[in-house]
Amino acid sequence: MTLQWTFVATVLYVEIFLIIVLLLPFISPKTWQKLFRCRLATMLSSYSAIYFYIFIAILVLLFAESVREMLKYSDSNVTVHDAKTPAAETLQHMKLFRAQRNFYISGFALFLWFILKRLITLIATEATLMAQCEASMKQAESASAAAKHFMEEKNTREENKKNLATEEKDLSAVEKELASTRTDLETTREELYRARVDLNTIKKQAESTNQEYDRLLKENAELHDKLEGGDNKKEK
Repeated sequence: MTLQWTFVATVLYVEIFLIIVLLLPFISPKTWQKLFRCRLATMLSSYSAIYFYIFIAILVLLFAESVREMLKYSDSNVTVHDAKTPAAETLQHMKLFRAQRNFYISGFALFLWFILKRLITLIATEATLMAQCEASMKQAESASAAAKHFMEEKNTREENKKNLATEEKDLSAVEKELASTRTDLETTREELYRARVDLNTIKKQAESTNQEYDRLLKENAELHDKLEGGDNKKEK
């Protein structure tokens, strides 16, 4: 195998290996994204378009060369009058086999080169979409938490309003009871004052009655003494 076809075969094997590694299920797209964003990959990615088109051009030229050789050594291109010895025919078939081998190697290398490029692009896109999805999920979770907190605050405010309204009702009831108690207290005070006035009046009447009773007792005693003194004089 000549140098160029060895190069094509090496490229084909490397492409197969890279595709198998990229298709491993236990390596996440985020890991590949981190690897793609490393310093070396970043340096290479700046010239990736140039490398891609250079390899495409090389593989296309080699593919065209393999097609030309395959057509050259095919039986349809051999003239009828050409004398074929067994050795010449064997050599022709060997060259045709090599041309077909080179055709398949270059063709698969060219095809897998597009597949590898597309696979890397899809992995990078998937990693970006996963990062955006995680960011959206975090935003949705934070929005949900904020909405939940807002609803809790709203419920708390409503409960506080209800409690405040209940307290205001209780306070108004207490104020009414207090006003009623004050009214009853004022009435009781007035009744107590009247009772005191009546008591003082009764006391004064009792004192005057006692004084009158004492005066009557004195007058009665004096009259009794006078009556007894008159009876004594009469007896003498």
